[in-house]
Amino acid sequence: MADIGIPGMGGGLMRYKEEYNSKLKFGPGVVIAMIVAVIAFVVGLRFIY
Repeated sequence: MADIGIPGMGGGLMRYKEEYNSKLKFGPGVVIAMIVAVIAFVVGLRFIY
């Protein structure tokens, strides 16, 4: 049988901090509103051009 080796540094798994502190924090409502605004903008451009 072939020996199976695990690469160094934890088998290729990276450990990240559980909670990343970002300067930009948006709630789910803001994200959905931005998506709707982009869709409306693209549809508006389709009507104009």
